Amino acid sequence: MPEQTKSRDVERSIVKKFRKEIWCKFTKAINEYDLIQDGDRIAVCISGGKDSMLMAKLFQELYRHGVQNFEPVFLVMNPGYNDVNYQLILDNSKMLDVPIKVFESDIFESVADVGDNPCYLCARMRRGHLYSNAKELGCNKIALGHHFDDVIETILMGMMWGGQIQTMMPKLHSTNFEGMELIRPLYLIREDAIIRWRDYNDLRFLQCACRFTENLANEESEVTSKRKEIKELIKQLSQEDPIIEKNIFRSVENVNLSTVIAYKQDGVRHHFLDEY
Repeated sequence: MPEQTKSRDVERSIVKKFRKEIWCKFTKAINEYDLIQDGDRIAVCISGGKDSMLMAKLFQELYRHGVQNFEPVFLVMNPGYNDVNYQLILDNSKMLDVPIKVFESDIFESVADVGDNPCYLCARMRRGHLYSNAKELGCNKIALGHHFDDVIETILMGMMWGGQIQTMMPKLHSTNFEGMELIRPLYLIREDAIIRWRDYNDLRFLQCACRFTENLANEESEVTSKRKEIKELIKQLSQEDPIIEKNIFRSVENVNLSTVIAYKQDGVRHHFLDEY
């Protein structure tokens, strides 16, 4: 199939077949969390996976046929992908008509020897590089492809292994790059909808292309393993009661501070006995 035809078919599927599950959830998140303001220049960060590539197409649709009060820049960082994985990103971007800007880094090489679990450091370094390059391109925001399932998994992981109640926010200010923000436009989109969109269009994206997982073959990092456990737990619970997934999400919208022992705000700890 010619690339132009393929791209048009993919775009059509977003606003037609997957309108309710994907397109409407995307626009709802933008409106509900006020993710885009007039004059924004947004670096749409593409890792090569299904989530970020869908996000790129959604931003294109929004700009071409909807709101044009912002400008998207499609940013790809090559942190040290092998040639096959890097080429797949380039091929998909061309096939899907996404005009990417690529910059190189040596992050995979830098974290290769960092103990048993370099994933946290790698993620922080990648975020910093994205902010830095986005700012150089005149952007004031970066958009990442985290979806609804990432959010609820993070909530439970924080409770079970972090001993805290927190969530992955739909947007936040950068603490190290003044004037920069991070937004998550896929915040309300379910992962299974993204998978159905991918399979319906017969698309193939990167799974996990980091050097660490390549070297460990079939082994998993602790973080990856824990997230898989949580994903399976949520799946089991939702089979018993489908509302559980939405309730996990709603739990961090309905926090009653008068019924918690303690909480932190702006780094300050507040205890219920302070005003008992």
